Amino acid sequence: MNKKGLWVSPTQFVQFAEPKRNKGLTEHIASRGRSFDAQALGMYLPNPDPILKAQGQDIKVYRDLRSSAMVGGNIRRRKASVLSLERGLKRADAPARVERFVLDWLKDIDLDKLIRELLDAPLFGYQPVELMWRPVGLYLLPEELLGKPAEWFLYDQDNNLRFRARDAGMTGELCDPQRFVVARQDATYINPYGFADLSMCFWPAVFMKGGLKFWVQFTEKYGSPWVIGKHPRGATDGETNLLLDSLERMVQDAVAAIPNDASVEIIEATGKTGSADVYRGLLEYCRSEINVAMLGQNQTTEKESNRASAAAGAEVTKDIRDGDAGIVAAALNAVIRRIVDLNFGESVSAPVYELWEQEEIDKVLAERDKSLSESGLKFTAQYFKRTYNLMDGDIIEAPAPAAGPEFAEATLTPILDQVALDQAIERLPAEQLQAQSEQAVAPLIDTLLRARTDAEALGLLAEAYPHMDDQALQQQLGNLLFFADTWGRLSAAADRED
Repeated sequence: MNKKGLWVSPTQFVQFAEPKRNKGLTEHIASRGRSFDAQALGMYLPNPDPILKAQGQDIKVYRDLRSSAMVGGNIRRRKASVLSLERGLKRADAPARVERFVLDWLKDIDLDKLIRELLDAPLFGYQPVELMWRPVGLYLLPEELLGKPAEWFLYDQDNNLRFRARDAGMTGELCDPQRFVVARQDATYINPYGFADLSMCFWPAVFMKGGLKFWVQFTEKYGSPWVIGKHPRGATDGETNLLLDSLERMVQDAVAAIPNDASVEIIEATGKTGSADVYRGLLEYCRSEINVAMLGQNQTTEKESNRASAAAGAEVTKDIRDGDAGIVAAALNAVIRRIVDLNFGESVSAPVYELWEQEEIDKVLAERDKSLSESGLKFTAQYFKRTYNLMDGDIIEAPAPAAGPEFAEATLTPILDQVALDQAIERLPAEQLQAQSEQAVAPLIDTLLRARTDAEALGLLAEAYPHMDDQALQQQLGNLLFFADTWGRLSAAADRED
């Protein structure tokens, strides 16, 4: 017998019928190939960014924006906000050996450099990263993760990543999913390239650059006093040029030689403050728009902002920072998933890489520790130092109370262990315990009923005690003691491993 049929005799084979499958459940109905869309008729999917479409260029135009002090400074601030977060690997449902394997690999990776490259995804919409694999013993690991220029790549009609290879034509070369991981922001089916935040900064940066140029020209023209020279009506062209040269040196060096029949006047430019405010207002508006797009606020550029609001406005808002951190974590977890698939199998759970703010975690830990302390659980000074980064001398440690030999061991039993023991005792059959107790106590009761005096009762008890049937009860109690001792040893061993 095989999957295709069954041998009913040495010479006769009956083939199984192919199962009927509903293709409508597994295939796309609404796709670019079937839609009446002009873009779907092309060989590849162009970037639908409206700025790039209007300019007829690729995302190289966004890279030029980084030379602007306002845009470049906000980019550094935005990346720094994510790099300042706490980060680490969480085991989740992964086996311990898989977690150790990934941790050892992460130690050899320059994570700060990689995170900076991944954070280009919110700026340009998407950021491809190439994985350079190499064998390490019996395993296969990415030795390097290199961020490649996004303009080298495109997406096809099926939303597959392709490399614009020189010898691959307009469609590009299909990228192997094991070799490339793409970090993207707000990518959708209609726009697999993601959304570029720098697209919101393009026109404000252009207008800011143009406005600054005209403002400089305005300042050169009206910012300095005008020097006007007068010469006689019958002066020659040579004399006029000589006077102009003298005025030019006067403006630059404040020294000039003027004929005695000529005059010089210095006139201040007045009435132009309104024109200067127009340029200043344009620049402030452009700066405000760039800050809103990159940082999520514009407190540093608003006239009504005070010192406190301006200081707060210098930071990236938490929603933008957490969104960038989520993009980084998703890309790193995609790499970790590929590592686990190639070395341990697709059915093995992978650990999870996370980024978080330390203050939030400390608050959760503090509330948990407070709840456990109120329930009776006691923590050591070493635990508080390790968990809350305390130094020696920060905690006043009370001396341990003296205990006698019989109370040398700790009397506080962990709550969970006690609950488990109580549940085990409650599950014992009451009828069995009652029968064993009656068998053990019955000889005592019979002896006491036959005695006439106290002395006779004591004698009869001494004679009857060796014949008491207490073996079953002793065995049951012994089982309980063994169960409690074993549970305590396992719990202690687990605490030492943690």
